[in-house]
Amino acid sequence: MAIPTGEIVVTPEGRDLVITRALGLPIEEVWARLTDPHLTVGWYGTWEGQAGAGNLIRVQMRFEEGQPWTDMRIDDCMPPLHLGISSADQIGLWRLEVSLLDVGAATELRLVHHLTSEYQLAEIPQVGPGWEYYADMFVAACTHTELPDFADYYPAMSGYYEQRAS
Repeated sequence: MAIPTGEIVVTPEGRDLVITRALGLPIEEVWARLTDPHLTVGWYGTWEGQAGAGNLIRVQMRFEEGQPWTDMRIDDCMPPLHLGISSADQIGLWRLEVSLLDVGAATELRLVHHLTSEYQLAEIPQVGPGWEYYADMFVAACTHTELPDFADYYPAMSGYYEQRAS
């Protein structure tokens, strides 16, 4: 069973869901796994379009039901340190950031989902386990280990996130 590690941080705009993982890999390799469409397919899905801040891309969510495609905007891209993306749907704007920090023998990955709408705040018990799952999918893809099972994350982690959201 997976153990939740995410934090909910109060911000002036709402709350941030923050999930951190450490990988014993060079930062350039972690960045490639995070951004190369041939490598992202192993933990999230592929994407198509032109890389770079301000550009729109299409991302396939390979591990979601129906493997849907969604449009995303690259808000910020500073290789190999920071990637900011956003997506809009009928619920509102979804803003995500991933930062990498070279800590010597390892690279620390910090995923931040900015929860800025009432709907997103109410969905923390579902969103939190989902990002824990994808963070662990990323680690498994980077380390060539067995991919986790979503059933170990949701609904098992919902109580953890519900408690932190209140």
